Formats: sequence, C-alpha cells, structure tokens
Amino acid sequence: MISPEKNHIGHNVETIHLIAVCGTAMGALACMLKDSGYRVTGSDNNVYPPMSRFLKEKGISITKGFDAAHLAHRPDLVVVGNAVTKDNAEVIATAKMGLAYCSMPQAVNRFAAAGKHQILVAGTHGKTTTSAIIAWILFYARRDPSFIIGGILSNFNSNYRTGIGDCIVIEADEYDTAFFDKGPKFLHYTPDAAILTSVEFDHADIYRDLDHVRSAFKKMVRSIPSASLLVSVDDDPNVRDLLVKASCHRVTYGRRKDSDWRLGDVTIEPPRTRFKIFKGSEDFGTFRTQMIGLHNLKNTLAAVAVADHLGVTRDQIEAALTRFTGIRRRQEIRGEKNGIIVMDDFAHHPTAVKETLMAVKSHFFGSRIVAVFEPRTNSSMRKVFQNDYATVFDPADRVCIRKPSMLAKVPEKERFSSEQLVADLKKRGKSAKHFGDTDAIIDDLVHSSKDGDVILVMSNGGFDNIHERLLAAL
Repeated sequence: MISPEKNHIGHNVETIHLIAVCGTAMGALACMLKDSGYRVTGSDNNVYPPMSRFLKEKGISITKGFDAAHLAHRPDLVVVGNAVTKDNAEVIATAKMGLAYCSMPQAVNRFAAAGKHQILVAGTHGKTTTSAIIAWILFYARRDPSFIIGGILSNFNSNYRTGIGDCIVIEADEYDTAFFDKGPKFLHYTPDAAILTSVEFDHADIYRDLDHVRSAFKKMVRSIPSASLLVSVDDDPNVRDLLVKASCHRVTYGRRKDSDWRLGDVTIEPPRTRFKIFKGSEDFGTFRTQMIGLHNLKNTLAAVAVADHLGVTRDQIEAALTRFTGIRRRQEIRGEKNGIIVMDDFAHHPTAVKETLMAVKSHFFGSRIVAVFEPRTNSSMRKVFQNDYATVFDPADRVCIRKPSMLAKVPEKERFSSEQLVADLKKRGKSAKHFGDTDAIIDDLVHSSKDGDVILVMSNGGFDNIHERLLAAL
C-alpha cells in the first residue's frame, strides 16, 4: 500500500500517468505537462466530453476504467487525483511496482509553479472568477502568465495556460488533497500574493462544521510568508477573525469606508456595468465590465488590488477589464429562443444562489426570472442547508427544484428534501414546484415560459444537458 512516507517525485521524470485524469484540475495539469514536453497518459471511470475530447486533441492517451495494465509502461511518476481511493486498482499497482507518486498540487508545484511567483485565490465563493480576472489582466498587460483555474475562461477557451512569464495564478481549493493527504490543497502552495474572498461552511462530506472549515483557512493564513501579500474581503466576519493569525502584509477590499481598496458608485448600463474604485482615499478610476452583480464587482476589486501590487498600470487594468468576456457557467447565456433567455450558472451554495439571483434580477430589470435549481453537491444533497435554501430564492419570480439524482449516496436521515423546500418557498409566497427528473422540468418550462423570461439554470453538474435540450424544445 502506498503511504505519505513513501510519497516522492524522482529527479529524472519523462513519463507521467494521472489517475482520474478527467477532473477539471487534473485535466488541466495533464495538458500543462504535455505542453512542457512530458509523455502523458491518464485513466478515469468517467471518460466523456468535453474533457475527453480536450485531452485527445492534446495527444494525451486516455484509458477508461482503472486497471493495473494501464501502468505496464512503468511511468516515472503517477499523479493521484483526490477522488481516488486507496483500493483503486492502479493505486495498488503503483505500490506493488514501486513507482513514484504524488498528489495533484504537488505536481503543480514541481512542474508548473516552480520558479514562478504564485498568485493564490482562496475562499468559499468567487475563486474561479477572481482567478480568471487576474490571469486575464496579467495576460493583457503582456506579462505572459501561467494559470490553472477551475473554470473555462472565455478569453482563452481554456482553464489552464503555460506562459513564460514570472507569475502563475492558481485557484486554491480547500478540498482535501488525496487519500494519503487529507489536508486542504491550498496548503501545498507558497504564495507571493493571496486573496481570501470568503469563509463559509461547505463540503459537508469532508468538513464537520464551520469551525472545521475555519481551522483549514487559519492554517492557510498562518502559512503565508511574511514578505507576501494577503488581500482579504472586508465584510466577512469569519475572514476578519482569521487575519489576527497572519504575519504577512495585509490589505482589505470591499465597500467599507476604511477598506484599502473600496468599491464606489455602481451604474448598471446593460450589457455593461460601470463602477468606481478607490485606493485608500485616492480615486483610482472608473471602470467597465461585462460581469454582472455586486459579488462580481467585489471579485474584480480583489483582482485589481493584486494587479496593482504586481505593477500593472491603471490604464492596462481598465482596458483589460473592458475586454474580459467571463467564465463559462458563470451567468453564461447559452441561448435565446422566442424572446426567452436561457442562462447557465455554477451556483449551488445558498450564498452563491442568492448572489447570482440578485445579480440577474438587477441586470434584467423588468424580466420574469425563473430559477431552475439542481442540488447536486455533497453539501446541497444533505439537509445542512435545507432551511437556508428557503430564504435565498426571493429575487426569483418562479422556482423549479429538481430532486437530487444521486440522493441514494446520502444516508436517509441526512438527505435534503426538494418537497420540503418547495413547501417552505410557498409559505414565503413564492411560485415554486419540485420535479422528479429533468424531462419534467423541460416539459413544464416549454409550456409555462413566455417572451421576456430569463431562465436561470443553477447546478455544479451537467444537469442532463438541460440548457441545449430546453433551447431546442422552446
């Protein structure tokens, strides 16, 4: 059996095999390794587009399922994804063959981040968007950054990039690292600059409660070198409490008058939003973005603070923000039929659902907002957020809740109830309905939707391709 004590990366690495290669981060790492000249193979139980196609186009050989035979070529290194268990056939074969192995963040450190200034973005919410904005600003400013991010950046049509510049932007995940390393991934990095966007309870499959989550972020804050910068949000009490543990240089961002970076007046001018930024008492400038919602303006503000710290000029920042086209699955309009807009978003945590709905409501003022929600994460399928969900759909005019498709994975007494949520929403005066499957939702929306509606689909999964199927049916 492999163990942390035997975990190592050899010096002469040419061939690398990734177990569970089709995950977002693992797939990006595989491509970065391939771009860097390594011979890369991978395996996964779930080999399907778009990641399978993406990897194939890169010339990366993928095998379906897990089998010791996939290691017959004796790779110099095996990278073990965090969803992989100790009983995995390829993990067992790795131990028997005495192959070198490591976790995903260890591989990122060794092969992608070595010698570069690490820009880390951590927090319960906003990691992907904030990371993407920083990466794009640095690219536009001709800094040629590398990045590995948990979403597809529309400007690059990719979630990774291998640049020759001196910076790498990393979306720093609080999820556990591997079965042989249960600590959060972000503890493996040594940032020159870090952003902390928020701290809330999430990932109920690995964290017991909020205090457990806070303990992980406390370790991260303490680990930031004294010469590095920490940019932290100003309105989250959980974040503020952690700052006393930081020995590094700190600046804050948000809407408080005493923040180091402050969001000023905001004007919605569809399809853009115009907003003012203050650096201390100085008027830093007026900017425009295609991103919608206060939460995204705060994400932008954090990115601007880091870009300024890295020496990017105000004019470069302004031009980059104007040209930033967003991230797939973050308020992404998938299409419009008969005057009905179908929008896709990754929101699943109650806070994210609320902020997304508020953003869409403010941007599409006067439209009927139809919220379609699939509880699919390990947290949302549990009743830990049952009562919270009842309070976050207020901006929606109509709510459709799908019964979780993988509810059997959750112990019966811990399960979320879509029926109970709908009953609670109706008590608040909302028009709400629960559905047993995706087909029933599509059928309902085809008959109930009308010109001017915005149908906002929220899920962290593919949701049975509901977006394209709904557009085809409307």
